[in-house]
Amino acid sequence: MNATIQKMSIDDYDQVLSLWRAFPGVGLSSADSREGIGTFLIRNPGLSLVAKIEGRIVGAALCGHDRRRGYLYHLAVTSSCRRQGVGRALAGQRLARLQAEGIMKCHVFIFRQNREAEAFWRDVGWTMRTELQIMSADIAADVRAADE
Repeated sequence: MNATIQKMSIDDYDQVLSLWRAFPGVGLSSADSREGIGTFLIRNPGLSLVAKIEGRIVGAALCGHDRRRGYLYHLAVTSSCRRQGVGRALAGQRLARLQAEGIMKCHVFIFRQNREAEAFWRDVGWTMRTELQIMSADIAADVRAADE
């Protein structure tokens, strides 16, 4: 792997967003706005990473925690750099950092039909949790509906 890995900053936002948009397994929402990502980076200082080759972002991963569990979001590597250790390095460095902060478990969310992501995470030693389901609320929509 010839990529340089460094902390993500809000200055990386445009390139990171372009990478995520080009990656079919990343589901973006209003939380991924510049403001939303900026807030996430402030609340989780130094936890999110980018991988760069010659100044161009080729990989990115958001990482945060709630002081109990870690969470990885939107790990993506450009197709020309896959299978070169970039994704493995991004994930591995985040797990080490979470562990250094006392976080002993981390979760990643992947779409059920994203077989490529599932294979990647299994390959790096993660386990599928089939006994859990995720339920979500669009809080902004719920608040708007309550105000009407």
